[in-house]
Amino acid sequence: MVIRIAAVGDVHLDEDVVGRFRPALEELPDCADVLLLAGDLTRHGTESEARCVAQEFGGLDVPVVTVLGNHDHQCDQVPQVVKVLEDAGITVLEGNGVVLDCAGGRLGIAGVKGFGGGFAGRCASDFGEPEMKAFVHTTNDSADRLGTALRSLDCDLLVALTHYSPVPDTLAGEPLEIYPFLGSYQLGQAIDSAPTALALHGHAHAGTERGTTPGGVRVRNVAHPVIKQAYSVFHVGDHHESDQVSPIGRSGSQRSWS
Repeated sequence: MVIRIAAVGDVHLDEDVVGRFRPALEELPDCADVLLLAGDLTRHGTESEARCVAQEFGGLDVPVVTVLGNHDHQCDQVPQVVKVLEDAGITVLEGNGVVLDCAGGRLGIAGVKGFGGGFAGRCASDFGEPEMKAFVHTTNDSADRLGTALRSLDCDLLVALTHYSPVPDTLAGEPLEIYPFLGSYQLGQAIDSAPTALALHGHAHAGTERGTTPGGVRVRNVAHPVIKQAYSVFHVGDHHESDQVSPIGRSGSQRSWS
C-alpha cells in the first residue's frame, strides 16, 4: 500500500500570480493521488483572492484538501473565503477530517490552522493576564481539535495538515525570537496522540523542510518559499516512505530522496 501525497503551502495568490502553478498542477494525476494545501492560500484573505485560489487549484483531476493560514484570516472574510473554495470542490478543514479512497488505500486527513505558543522550555503559559490566557487557550483548543480529529478517522494511512508548525526542527533558519509565533509543541503532542504517518505544515518561509515529532512522526515544511517548487510529493505506505519534488511545469524532472 502506497499513497502519493502532493503538498504545498504559502502560495499567497492574487491576480498577478494566477497561472503560475497551473502547468504543474495539470500533471498531478501522473504523480499524486491527492493535493494538500497548508494554508496562506491568499495574501490578505479576501473573497476576490479566494477566487484566484479557486481558479488555480479548482477543477483538478485529484482531490484537493486545505487548511487556512493566518493570511487567510487577515480581512475577516473567512466564511466567504471558505465558500468560494468549497464551491470550487476544495475541501476546507478546521478541526475536522476527511477520508479519501485512493488507489493505495484509504487516506485520512485531519486538519487545523493551528496557532503559536512556542516549544518545550520556551513557550507561553496560561498564567497572568486574561490576554495571555486567551492566547494559550487558542493554542490548546486548536491542538485538542486536531488530536480529536486524528483519532476519529477510520483509515489505512493518517496525515496531519496544519499551517503552524508542530515542531521547532522545521523552523531552523527563522529568527529564534519568532519561534513562538510560528508554531507550538501542543500540535506535536496532538499528532503523536494518533498513529499519524506524516505531518505537513507551512508558515515558516525561511525554515527547513524536514523535522520529526517527539513521537517519531515525519514532519515536512511545504511552504512554497522553502520547497521552491509547485509541490512536493510524498510516497507513504507500508515499507515505503520517500519524498519527491515536482518542479513547476516540468514533467519527468523530479529529484527524490529517502
